[in-house]
Amino acid sequence: MKSLSHLNKYFWKYRWRLLLGVVFVAVNNYFGAEAKLYVGKGTDYVAGLLKLGVPFSASVNKELLLFGCLVVGLVVLQGVFMFFMRQMIIVMSRLMEYDSKNEIFSHYQLLDQRFYTRNNTGDLMNRISEDVSRVRMYTGPAMMYIANTLGSFFFTIPYMFHIHIKLTLIILSPMPVIVLSIWYVSSLINRRSTEVQRQLSSISTFSQETFSGIRVMKAYAREEKINEQFRGQTEKYRSLYLRLVKTEGAFQPLVLLLVGMSNILAIYYGGQACIHGEIKPGDIITLLMFINGLIWPIASLGWVTSLVQRAAASQERINEFLHTSSGIPEGKVVLDRVKGRIEFRHVSLTYPESGIKALNDVSFLLEPGSSIAIVGRTGSGKSSLAGLITRLYDPTEGEVLLDGHSLKTYSLSSLRGNIGYVPQEVFLFSDTISNNIQFGTDSGKTSTEEIVAAARTAGIHDNILEFPDGYETVLGERGITLSGGQKQRVSMARAIIKSPAILIFDDCLSAVDTETEEEILRNLSALQKNKTTLIISHRISSVKQCDHILVLENGRVSESGNHDDLIKKHGIYEGMYTQQLLENELKN
Repeated sequence: MKSLSHLNKYFWKYRWRLLLGVVFVAVNNYFGAEAKLYVGKGTDYVAGLLKLGVPFSASVNKELLLFGCLVVGLVVLQGVFMFFMRQMIIVMSRLMEYDSKNEIFSHYQLLDQRFYTRNNTGDLMNRISEDVSRVRMYTGPAMMYIANTLGSFFFTIPYMFHIHIKLTLIILSPMPVIVLSIWYVSSLINRRSTEVQRQLSSISTFSQETFSGIRVMKAYAREEKINEQFRGQTEKYRSLYLRLVKTEGAFQPLVLLLVGMSNILAIYYGGQACIHGEIKPGDIITLLMFINGLIWPIASLGWVTSLVQRAAASQERINEFLHTSSGIPEGKVVLDRVKGRIEFRHVSLTYPESGIKALNDVSFLLEPGSSIAIVGRTGSGKSSLAGLITRLYDPTEGEVLLDGHSLKTYSLSSLRGNIGYVPQEVFLFSDTISNNIQFGTDSGKTSTEEIVAAARTAGIHDNILEFPDGYETVLGERGITLSGGQKQRVSMARAIIKSPAILIFDDCLSAVDTETEEEILRNLSALQKNKTTLIISHRISSVKQCDHILVLENGRVSESGNHDDLIKKHGIYEGMYTQQLLENELKN
């Protein structure tokens, strides 16, 4: 239950709804108890008439009608306040569910890249959907039935003791057994519910990865194999869930049996007490109605216990992520005007997940308005540089500075807002091309002319016009509607339209042909004026016009200079350049 204490702030936020709900619970139970008392009084009235031999008359019928009207009126009032009770508590739980999902989603966005490397998308989705829904069952139905059960006992037990103390104790004698049963089963429910939720997360992850890689799966004709694996996952889920349901299913009849025993005890001992003149017939009827009125609250204890235990297990999973802090601390300085002076001072980076040292003692200076290229073979650490500038990672050693100050001093949103970043792995949303291009800008403030201009610079405008809906063409998931080169150019247009002070292109021309590449580079040369530009590429043709070029090898800077200087050194750069020239000649 400790995990559920996280919800206390929501209960406090909606305390007036909760308080009104509790008041309505009390009023609802009060009218219910009064209705039962009047049924007993009516029974005693009729029994008294029969005992005295008084014939039924208009006045007697009037009295009975009055009793009936009172009972109906009290039951109607009970129903009205039951409606109000549900409106307060159930609606409160929906509001808490809304707040909880927003809290989790907002926290997800604050977490760093390493968090998403360690955790599966399916598990993240399951915690914000399935787990939150289970917690809502605690804040809504479970809370309502707990309050109703307590209200029922509060208004029922005193009346029962008032009628006959000894008989009431006999009737309630099965209660300790019920309490012990609840205590024993709740631990089983909690443990098995956690296992069910974990397996459900596995199914979500498996499904998400399957649908994302559907083209690869079909290309390798692995449908049957994937179906077999999915059946294995669902079989395990079914087995775990059935074990949980059996535990709950065995408990519910046990509670009903014990409550049924209370009815038998009430009739047997109540009948004897009535014969000996200790209580009236109407009292037996009232006691029976009271004990039967407790049947559902008592029987629901098993269900409520299950809901609470499931909610506790789910909230524990939610708290696990909510209590995870970002490994990238937020800076306090908000960037306004950025000159674009970037400096790496003896920077090293080791990925904690793999232990791989991506960068080793890298130092360079990029002046405002100039351009630098990072080249090197696969795995040399090129993309790691871009991740450090955008603070997707922080260096293990050394320091990265912008305009003379450490990147760690700047707020993440203002830092990234001044950078136009085209990542190596392009991601487009299931939205229109127009909205994908203007994704990084303030909604509604980007004109059509600006979108078209960015698309022209990225060399994608003509391709977009070929689609029937042009810029309003809706892309499939992850931009599946477009080719690899088209996706790269839309991603470039997304960075260009921001008109940032710093531009980072991470191997973003790898999927375009040579002719398109030359067109884009010509467009970018005019765009790069007064902007600090960093181009990462393995293609020499993409970087040879840059002011400065760094050649990385095994995470170190092995060569540096401009294109002509590096060619004269006859080193790694010259070897890459010669090899690519030969490859182009062979293609032609």
